[in-house]
Amino acid sequence: MAADAEVEALLALAKDAASRAGELLLQGRSSLDRDVDVSAKTTPTDVVTRLDLESERLIRDVLQQARPGDQVLGEEQGSTGAAGRVRWVVDPLDGSVNYLFGIPAWSVSVAAQVDGRTVVGVVTVPEWGRTYWATRGGGSFRDGARLRASDQADLSLALVATGFAYDAEHRAAQAAAVGKMLGRVRDIRRLGSAALDLCLLAEGAVDAYYERGLSEWDHAAGALVAAEAGAAVTVAGDLLVGSGARLATRFRHLIQAVGA
Repeated sequence: MAADAEVEALLALAKDAASRAGELLLQGRSSLDRDVDVSAKTTPTDVVTRLDLESERLIRDVLQQARPGDQVLGEEQGSTGAAGRVRWVVDPLDGSVNYLFGIPAWSVSVAAQVDGRTVVGVVTVPEWGRTYWATRGGGSFRDGARLRASDQADLSLALVATGFAYDAEHRAAQAAAVGKMLGRVRDIRRLGSAALDLCLLAEGAVDAYYERGLSEWDHAAGALVAAEAGAAVTVAGDLLVGSGARLATRFRHLIQAVGA
């Protein structure tokens, strides 16, 4: 397990990298040309912008300068560096479609893992002026204020966040599951950034969150933020399920019942 001093150093570096990337993205969005600076990945609606790539390069540069040789896994450039004690997991722009269309619900996510366990998670939401962070065993915070997940125990009153895949067939199945769920919870929210959803779970703004098809960079930082705020978060295969602790068993049963 990493020593306290090492974790604090990793946290400071993660905050610095995420903050610099957030500033780059804020400054660069007005110059983004949808006809020139945007390309498709898995489907025509799964986009990557020039700024996604620039943000990841910046984060990698910050990490490399401070800790040359650490392994980095990023959404846009994959895994680089030799395996060692410390591994970084980076989403340089979570919510690219929101970013492209001027919707402020997008984030930058940086996590640090030591010996295979995530010990630091930082998620910054530049247009909201928020930064969330957590250290393993050290609690979860937003801009210095400690976070606590929801204590809601009544499933019918739970506000639930989720996300959808880009593949049309998968989206249809997800929509069917949401349709079955809607009458059994307070309501559903779809923000478009998994890292942000997990941070909202951490601060009790939503009572539960689930999503299928996430990659490690989507949830590495946010899952730690949520867990350190007292949320129950599990990843089984490609399904992430999180909720306030009092709701956990009921919510997992609902996920199974609706086929989410």
